[in-house]
Amino acid sequence: MKDKYHLTAEQSLFLAKKRWDSNVYCGMRMENRAVTFPQTKTILDGVNVPNVRLDDIQAILNMRDAWRFLLGSVDDPLDLDYLCTLNGYIARNEALEWGKLRTGTVGISGTDYEPPVPDQETVIEELAAILLADTTATEKALNVFTWGARSQLFWDGNKRTSLVAANKVLLNAGAGMLTIKEANMQQFNELLVDYYNTGEPDKVKAFLYEYAIEGLTV
Repeated sequence: MKDKYHLTAEQSLFLAKKRWDSNVYCGMRMENRAVTFPQTKTILDGVNVPNVRLDDIQAILNMRDAWRFLLGSVDDPLDLDYLCTLNGYIARNEALEWGKLRTGTVGISGTDYEPPVPDQETVIEELAAILLADTTATEKALNVFTWGARSQLFWDGNKRTSLVAANKVLLNAGAGMLTIKEANMQQFNELLVDYYNTGEPDKVKAFLYEYAIEGLTV
């Protein structure tokens, strides 16, 4: 998979600051939370929105804080500690524990697949293998996302953590951003469930490459 975009560091940061609210909303829709983009945007702007559940507001603010962390650490290495920090923001007050690898079993809605309890050394090795592979930044980012989503490394917030991590890879390389639009969410979810069942990521990766990588035309 070729990189669709080749942005400078300044252009990449501009893109991130311009589109991060859309990415927060993407995270909400991935979790099927009952919020609209205008509501999400208003909450991110610090304004109270009536009739939005407190746990949805918490989830939006958690994603906000994860993105704030990302924007201040784009050049830092992506490793297990970084993933744990992201999850610490994203799953704060939503899970049994946040910011730590889970120690028990979990299920995934819509599939019989049960991801194994993560082993720290194996996670470190698998993530390093993805990032050191002789592939483009775009393919690395999509591999980080799909691997993280299926591995279910944490008690909660795995897709959102993987989404932000994938965006770190893209933004660091100037290769754009990964954001799934609402119109594509149903098809994405169907492909993701198929990936959970089969362990074959090619279809969901191809879909994300076609419909979810965005950038700047300069």
